[in-house]
Amino acid sequence: MGRPSTTAAAPAALVPRHVVPLGGRGPEDVVADSRGRVLTGLEDGRIVRVEGLSDPARAEVRVVAETGGRPLGLEPLPDDALLVCDAERGLLRIGLDDGVVRVLADRVAGEPLRFCSNVVALSDGTVYFTVSSRSHPLAQWIGDLVEHTGTGRLLRLAPGETEPEVLLEGLQFANGLVPSADESFLVVAETGAFRLTRYWLTGPRAGQAETFLDDLPGQPDNLWRAPGGPIRVALAGPRVAALELLHRRGPTVRRAAARIAVRAPFRPPGTVGALAVDDEGRVLHHLEGRRARFRMVTSVCEAEGRLILGSIWERGLAVCDLPGEPH
Repeated sequence: MGRPSTTAAAPAALVPRHVVPLGGRGPEDVVADSRGRVLTGLEDGRIVRVEGLSDPARAEVRVVAETGGRPLGLEPLPDDALLVCDAERGLLRIGLDDGVVRVLADRVAGEPLRFCSNVVALSDGTVYFTVSSRSHPLAQWIGDLVEHTGTGRLLRLAPGETEPEVLLEGLQFANGLVPSADESFLVVAETGAFRLTRYWLTGPRAGQAETFLDDLPGQPDNLWRAPGGPIRVALAGPRVAALELLHRRGPTVRRAAARIAVRAPFRPPGTVGALAVDDEGRVLHHLEGRRARFRMVTSVCEAEGRLILGSIWERGLAVCDLPGEPH
């Protein structure tokens, strides 16, 4: 197929109704389980479950586990367990009833598995997950985006296996991951390339990758979808012309710029966004917040009839109206 892009009408406003504090920083990925309860991981290693988000007066935050590392992407499982991409410990499975943490994989092709980013499990039990960078750890994520290393990966862990298989390499900061509704392909967010990439799982193109949606209006981060719903894409920040010009320079210049970037003070820009996309790569809606008080939206899911925003920067979850509803 062709290369869809997001050129469309002006975006609608993305305005939080309220923010629910979590007692910790950095709810990088936010997901809803089959009962509509929201789960997220914090900078200090805690996994929390949040209920009552639509009414801040009755919101409840409960710690359900601690990874001992830095949890990023989450995937609820039908048996009340949770898959976790931990940037320090690798791919984990956590029992939400007892909080027991089990390491599923912490090495790939002989090297330590670091900077796992996002994970999905398909109906046959196969687990797919991303690694954002093999050059920079999470604490230096901005260095990878500046250097434009292209060391991101897509991996597969088959049921019963302990060694992941590398499916794709050379991705520009591989991040969010979601399957199509029929599980015939995966969509991977490449934050550093402003695009979504499709990886075919079945059919004549199985094992091949292609552009799914190009020229995004911001940096795509985590992806999420409810059964029967669209793919929701968090846009953590706007496109930056100077950064895109730098990406056209040689690797020596980019490495030097990256060394400066990881030492410089960082404050997220005030522009954030979210897209909803169908399985044909068509943009269903584009939401955008400018001069936003809730910055660096790294994830978005739907729960309790609202959009719930997560952020690796903030100390809470933002609650927004669904598109088309009054503010």
